[in-house]
Amino acid sequence: MTLKSKIRQKEILAKSARLFRKKGYAATSIRDIADEVGMKSASLYNHIDSKQEILQSLLLPIAKIYVTSIDRVHESNLPAIKKLEQIIRDQITITIENPDAVSLVPDQWVFLENDDKKDNYGYDEYVHLRNHYEKLFIEIFQQAIDEKDLKPVHIEIACFSILSTLRRLYSWYARHRTIDQAVLEQELMMNLLGGLRT
Repeated sequence: MTLKSKIRQKEILAKSARLFRKKGYAATSIRDIADEVGMKSASLYNHIDSKQEILQSLLLPIAKIYVTSIDRVHESNLPAIKKLEQIIRDQITITIENPDAVSLVPDQWVFLENDDKKDNYGYDEYVHLRNHYEKLFIEIFQQAIDEKDLKPVHIEIACFSILSTLRRLYSWYARHRTIDQAVLEQELMMNLLGGLRT
């Protein structure tokens, strides 16, 4: 693949992510994407195989970034409460650096498909990555309770609340881009964990 093709593919992915964010995956057509990047629909297929390939190329890498991040934190020697704080910081950074791709995480992943003929398991791979992330998050949260840094609350509900807020942060941040990241981290840490601390 030539450098020019790589740059074009990157542009297609970036503009597709914005369209998927604005209109949703199902309502976005190949023609919409082609118009956005300034080419004919037929020419778009010189760079991508399908709309589904675009969705997978956006969602799977961002899911892997999340997993790599939480794996690193999980393997560290930090106390569990500090691990949770670092996970929140990492999620904020990932959101700020990849707002359009992150915007697809809460809802658009349901449109991922599997194609056995191509050895392409987009849906299954994404669900595996998401489940791995959530399992580690719950495990670390339980450790923080065991270490007496968090109250013995209902873990599933607490983790759902925290992760839901972080997954939807992209929407709020889009209207508050001028806020300092350090302030955002401090405030979210206080709001998400403050009432749970012992």
